[in-house]
Amino acid sequence: MLELYHSNWSICAQKVRLVIAEKGLDVLEHHLDLRARDQQQPGYLRLNPKGYVPTLVHDGRPVVESSLICEYLDEVFPETPLRPADPVDKAYMRTWTRRPDDGLHRACATLTNAIAFRLQWLEQSPEDIEKVLRDTPDPTRREWRREMIEKGVESPMVRRSVWVYDSLLDDMEEALAGRDWLAGDDYTLADVSLTSYLNRVAELQLHPLWETSRPRVSDWFARIRARANFKTAIDGYPYDSYIAQMAEQGALQWPKIEEALAD
Repeated sequence: MLELYHSNWSICAQKVRLVIAEKGLDVLEHHLDLRARDQQQPGYLRLNPKGYVPTLVHDGRPVVESSLICEYLDEVFPETPLRPADPVDKAYMRTWTRRPDDGLHRACATLTNAIAFRLQWLEQSPEDIEKVLRDTPDPTRREWRREMIEKGVESPMVRRSVWVYDSLLDDMEEALAGRDWLAGDDYTLADVSLTSYLNRVAELQLHPLWETSRPRVSDWFARIRARANFKTAIDGYPYDSYIAQMAEQGALQWPKIEEALAD
């Protein structure tokens, strides 16, 4: 039996749902309200001590970390393979699947929070904000969150995050020359691993990052969004109020993004 603990708008949960949808797996879903801090409840922390989503539970045994969950699913359910058979090709694929852990995930979270989600925090009282910060167990994450709330797009982290995306998109544009997908002619975990990260900044109206100068990335993203697993795993789990806020604030803050690119 497969169980998935996740949230509609979590980019890491989206990544795992893309694999589940591609393979047509039956999963019992448990939806967590991240704003209500469901992921910090004792029952969930017994499954995932870091308090992150998603968590996969297979026959009672938890598997954590989205990239590892994706590889686990592909190994245990090899039908519709999402990894190349050749070991060298597989290693190359993993240079893409590790990009989120090498700074892309933090860059995406920084842009999302600095541009849009900080407004939800600012609706709370200073006392409530301080309580949330105190209850954040990881001190690095706690200080990052404080900076997002207090400085928003004025944080130097935003500029660095734009540069992370700019470098990624350059590498993607080069990799897609003469091939349909990032790791070759077949759709693999390389493509899965980056889908939600580009989709999130598109929700923030930052799609000119590739639409104005990277035609191969633009074509890749259009084909990604047309796939059945995208429609199931992302479109099928709406978070309309968040999308509306991201679109509005992203359009307002685009000049700041252009300024960072100019540097």
